[in-house]
Amino acid sequence: MMTMMEGSSIPPLLIRNLISSIFIFADKSLLNLSQKSKLLQLIRCVLVNSFLFFLRLLPPLNLSDDDVPYRKGHNKKSSNIHEYEFQRPSSVAVANTGSGGSAGSAIGRALSQLLSLMNDIPVSSRKYQVVRSLAETLIEDNHKEGVEALSQVNRTVLSAAFSRTLGQLEATAALEQQVHGGVSDGGDLVGPARPAEYRLSRVLRAVRSIGDVAWLGAARASGSRSSAEKLAAEVLWLAEKLAACGYGDEAVVRWASASNLAWLSVSVEPSLQASLVKVSALLFKHAKDMGMDAADDDERKEQQKQRKMQMLMSWLPLLCRASNGTDVPVLSIRERAELERVLEDTIEMLEKEEDQEKVLSLWLHHFTYCSSSDWPNLHASYARWCNASRKLLLHHHDI
Repeated sequence: MMTMMEGSSIPPLLIRNLISSIFIFADKSLLNLSQKSKLLQLIRCVLVNSFLFFLRLLPPLNLSDDDVPYRKGHNKKSSNIHEYEFQRPSSVAVANTGSGGSAGSAIGRALSQLLSLMNDIPVSSRKYQVVRSLAETLIEDNHKEGVEALSQVNRTVLSAAFSRTLGQLEATAALEQQVHGGVSDGGDLVGPARPAEYRLSRVLRAVRSIGDVAWLGAARASGSRSSAEKLAAEVLWLAEKLAACGYGDEAVVRWASASNLAWLSVSVEPSLQASLVKVSALLFKHAKDMGMDAADDDERKEQQKQRKMQMLMSWLPLLCRASNGTDVPVLSIRERAELERVLEDTIEMLEKEEDQEKVLSLWLHHFTYCSSSDWPNLHASYARWCNASRKLLLHHHDI
C-alpha cells in the first residue's frame, strides 16, 4: 500500500516542479514586457492566477508513516491530527538514520523529537521557546555528565538535525528565491562561466531533491512551512551546540558540502544572508583547526585540507557579496578582522599553489565585482601568493 501511495504522489510532484520551473522562467520575460503595456499587465495577472488555480488542482504530496514516527499514520481509518500514539522506532529505522547505539535510546529519541518539533513550530509561538529550552537543557545535561555514551547521543542527534535542517533551508531558500525572481547573472560561484555551462548549471540547480521537496509539500499542506530565516537561525543554533559539545567538525563537513545553498546565498534577502554569514564565520574558525592534531595520519590530514578547500570555494562569495546588515552590522569590526585572519591562515594551510590560486582567483572575482563592500580584505594573502609563484618560476628557470 505504501509503495502505491508513494508512486501516486511522485508524478504530480514532478509535474508540479516542471510546470513551475517553465512558468517562472517564462514569467520573467513577460514581466519585463508588461511594464510597457497595461494590456500585457492584465494578461500576466490572468495567467498567474490561472497557474496558481491549476496547481491547487494537483493532488497533494503525502508523507509516509516512516517520516512521522511520533504521530499516527495518515490512513483511511484515522486522520485526526490530535490523536497521539507513541511508536518506538524500529531497529531498521534507527540504522537507516545512522543513530544506532546510544542515540537509539530513550534520551536520544527525546532529543531527536524536540529538535524535529523546533523545525515545525512557528517561532512566534510561545511553545517554540519551551521546546527549544527543553532541547537546550537536554544537550547541556548530557554534555555535563562527561560520559561517552551521552556525548555520542549529542553528536549523532545534533548532526542528524543539522543535516535535516540544512536540507530544509536549501529547499525553502530555493522556493522563496523563485518567488522573488531568482539569482542574478553575477552570482556564479566560480567566476564568469561560459554561456552553455551557465545555462546547464541553471537547469541542474532547478532539480530539487525529492526528500526536501516532499517536506515542503507536506509543510505547505499543513500550513506550518518554516521561513528560510527561521531555518537559518536554527542551523546557526545547531552549529553552536555541536561546537560547544566538541563536534564542530561535524557541522563543518556538512556546511562545506552545501554548495547549492552557497550558490543561492549570494542573492537571497539581506536578512537571510546575515544568518548565513554568521554560520560561515563560526564554521570557518573551526575548519581552520581541522587537521592540526599530530595524531592524525596523512590521509586524514589530506581529507581535512579538502574540507577547507570546499569551505573556501563555497562560502567566500557570500562573504564578499553579503549585505553589511540592515539595522546593525552582521559582524562587528573585531569579528570581521578576526575572520580575515582565519581566512588568511586557512589559505596558507592549503600549501598547494594551484589550490591557493583557485581560492584567491575566486576571491578577487567576487571582491572586485561587489563595489559596495571592501571585505574580506585578502590583499596580503594575494601578494604572498604572487611572490611565492614568482619565486617558484625563477627557481624552475634556474634549474
